[in-house]
Amino acid sequence: MNMIARDQEGVGHGNRDYPWDDFNSVEYFKFNYVELRDDDREIVEIVRDFLARKLATTPLPAGARGIDVGTGANLYPALTMLPFCENIILYEHSEANVQWLLDQTENDVPSWDEAWSQFWDLLTEREPYRELPDPVKLLADPNRVQVAKGDVLARSVLGEFDIGTMFFVAESITGERAEFLEAMDHFFSMLKPDALFAMAFMEHSQGYQVGAQKFPATDIGEQDVWNCLRAHASDFSLHRLSAAHKPLREDYTGMFVAHGRRKKTH
Repeated sequence: MNMIARDQEGVGHGNRDYPWDDFNSVEYFKFNYVELRDDDREIVEIVRDFLARKLATTPLPAGARGIDVGTGANLYPALTMLPFCENIILYEHSEANVQWLLDQTENDVPSWDEAWSQFWDLLTEREPYRELPDPVKLLADPNRVQVAKGDVLARSVLGEFDIGTMFFVAESITGERAEFLEAMDHFFSMLKPDALFAMAFMEHSQGYQVGAQKFPATDIGEQDVWNCLRAHASDFSLHRLSAAHKPLREDYTGMFVAHGRRKKTH
């Protein structure tokens, strides 16, 4: 078993050392997504165009299933998959985030915040997003979207999904490099061979604040992401977002978006 590194005050930096069930989902959402930032705009455009291009000529099979791993208080990864999947799982570890997602998706009148309309409008600049009916109704359909409590660091779901997303998760749930690599490995193991994926990462993040609580990050760079993709993926691309974007915080140096396919043999 890997020893968890601890600082001089004895505070651990592994995933289990942080109060994820007390994560302030509302504060996180307000800070990150109430306004459509330029970096999120670029991320959505990259993922939208990738999926629309790949699936225009080779659609997913009937009954296709998608998964967004570590959804948190962020619906736009799920929205990018909405036209292509008959079923999407929002896979989330934090009990607080699970409850936030249930409020957003499972009520008779979901508490869809108008902030998400900005993201949906951006998606509908391409087919087939503009062909879909009301995304609020689709998210509230229990046959279409379900919230599932689960942990990407526990290998409990294997080879079930035709498409998967994981945005700002693997490097943002731990300060331990071994756990970052484990999360990456487990994400790919959830996907069927040759399944499409899209992922996003913070570059050289030193952790982040949500309300009064500090949460960890693994300090990763472009080569770290590239090495993981080379091990698990084929036909993949890695994009570094424009340096002109105003940083979300001061404690990171950039963002990456990756997309491609899981290797046919793993």
